[in-house]
Amino acid sequence: MKFRKLMGILLTAACVMSMAACGSKDASDSGSGSDSKGEEDAGSKATTAKVIEIDLTDEEYAFGVDKSQPELLEQVNAFVGKIKEDGTLEEICDKYFGDGEPQAVESATLDEAKDQLVVATNAAFEPFEYTKGDSYYGIDMEIASLLAEELNKELVIQNMDFDAVCLSVSQQKCDIAMAGLTINEEREEYVTFTDAYYSASQRLIVPDSDTAYDDCEDADAVAELLAKLSDSDSIGVQAGTTGQYYVEGDADWGFGGLPAKCVTYKSGSLAVQDMLNGNIKYVIIDAAPAAAITEAINEMQ
Repeated sequence: MKFRKLMGILLTAACVMSMAACGSKDASDSGSGSDSKGEEDAGSKATTAKVIEIDLTDEEYAFGVDKSQPELLEQVNAFVGKIKEDGTLEEICDKYFGDGEPQAVESATLDEAKDQLVVATNAAFEPFEYTKGDSYYGIDMEIASLLAEELNKELVIQNMDFDAVCLSVSQQKCDIAMAGLTINEEREEYVTFTDAYYSASQRLIVPDSDTAYDDCEDADAVAELLAKLSDSDSIGVQAGTTGQYYVEGDADWGFGGLPAKCVTYKSGSLAVQDMLNGNIKYVIIDAAPAAAITEAINEMQ
């Protein structure tokens, strides 16, 4: 996959964002998500990171529509079907996974007097949504732009923490959530999911010097090694994402959880950087962002 042209975006974000981890029910609220015990377990600082190229889960992404707008749901499903069939979705993905050129997406100012499509997102999830200056980029953002055009509406993008995305739609502050959302029953309490548009998975990121998983051939082999971790080990995740449920365990998601401590961050890039700083052991995040983040951060080292 070719991500090089996108990497400057992530590097800028990593520089301007603080290294503070956001709290969770299991994670520390300290600035880097670390403690002295975590630093001792993580060992010396690593130089680069690598992705273990094995899918730990099998997921599908969809958009989350306001439950009170069934007509919008029908329109979006029709649009998703259309861009799948005519090759538009493939062309958009090629901009981020192939040789295409990413296109900037602009957001209008929210104005209730206008006919607008208000999209909730978390623009820290490259290559699905991210920012460069005042512009938005990413697979979801380009789909959002085309969807607004299809509906003859003005596009408004509301950028927020990931775990607020579905909530904002359920509170009717936004019309639709477009944020690399995995279809799940828990989120269906807040939104109605559209038809799926992308197949995804979780992957493990480790320091490049860590060879424990090099001989693993499937998800079971990786899971077996992860199950040998202890509560003195820490795994970083982006708050509110599937990775957090995978580490902490969640019956609705079908995840048994891991024995390691889960440390949440506002973005995957912060988690990977903290891992390389020696403060946590591993990171678990969606496959496409995992590849983008590791390439970007490795180029910084």
